[in-house]
Amino acid sequence: MLILNKISLFQFRNYQSGSFSFNKNIIGFCGKNGSGKTNLLDAIYYLCFTKSYFNKPDAQNTAHGKSGFRIEGNFKALEMLYKVVCVLRENGKKEFSVDGEMYTRFAAHIGRFPCVMIAPDDVAIITEASDERRKFIDYTISQLDLGYLHNLIDYNKLLQQRNSLLKQAAEQGKMDETLFQVISTQLIQKGNLIFKKRQEFCKDFIPLIINLYNEIAKSNEKLSINYISNLQSDSFDSLLKQTRSKDSLLQRTTKGVHRDDLEFKMDEGPFKVLASQGQRKSLLFALKLAEYETLLQHKGFPPLMLLDDIFEKLDEDRMHNLLSRVCIRNQGQIFITDTHCNRLDEALKRLGVQYQLFSL
Repeated sequence: MLILNKISLFQFRNYQSGSFSFNKNIIGFCGKNGSGKTNLLDAIYYLCFTKSYFNKPDAQNTAHGKSGFRIEGNFKALEMLYKVVCVLRENGKKEFSVDGEMYTRFAAHIGRFPCVMIAPDDVAIITEASDERRKFIDYTISQLDLGYLHNLIDYNKLLQQRNSLLKQAAEQGKMDETLFQVISTQLIQKGNLIFKKRQEFCKDFIPLIINLYNEIAKSNEKLSINYISNLQSDSFDSLLKQTRSKDSLLQRTTKGVHRDDLEFKMDEGPFKVLASQGQRKSLLFALKLAEYETLLQHKGFPPLMLLDDIFEKLDEDRMHNLLSRVCIRNQGQIFITDTHCNRLDEALKRLGVQYQLFSL
């Protein structure tokens, strides 16, 4: 089991200071918009991922007019107790530790306390550009495989270096060919490892998403999902050679795993064009539940589930089914926010399980 027993905040967003203790698996936070519900969930996310879910720079998460913040959480994982602390110093330096032991690389923490978050803007995974879907896949695999995350970090650094050389060559009319080839060779090596892992992961992950979608949507639409990569048609080495002129002209690397995508189709047409609002919601929850189920299967215990304001996204029956699956079937710890205290209270009562409700 993975349980968060307590969280303390200092100068984090709208919290000058605050402390919350949890003694149940189901915890609700209710209150008006701006009361700090989402901030609390994001603080929990920070303790699991070392950063904000909403891609905000650390400095933007400091309370108004203050410098720095501190988040501390007391976890219980597989019967062991841990104290996790994230501190942003006044000089802008961030420190992250578990039981007083500082990380030199924050990436080493990812997956230690697995977590899945669902927030209102997550529909972007379905409707927006491919980078949203890559990020979703990468965050899931990274919680399972630290080596994958390190390869991804290295690949992105090498990609930036290659693109900088292409830009520099365009400006100066001359390319440092030796350095360019070294960086390209390293990029190919990392890219091949990432492609292989994504391909292998999607073999099981895609059917799981489709099964969950059919279960949630309770309909007979024909949903298909495909993993799309440049590397499926040719070797990465060959692709970079073929696109050298184009890359030089555009001053960026046009082929590679940084262009990978998940393609969603319904009845052979593009899902985001044909799908109704309800179908989009069903697919979003299928994606997130597939992430949850995959982490549960690989870790041997359920990850934390953070649900931000999702009552606006789901009807009562779907909400009940989701909560039943996470809270009752898997006995995981779940944190839920809602603007209506009565609605949240009723939904949790209907489950017939014990819960804590905080009014903010």
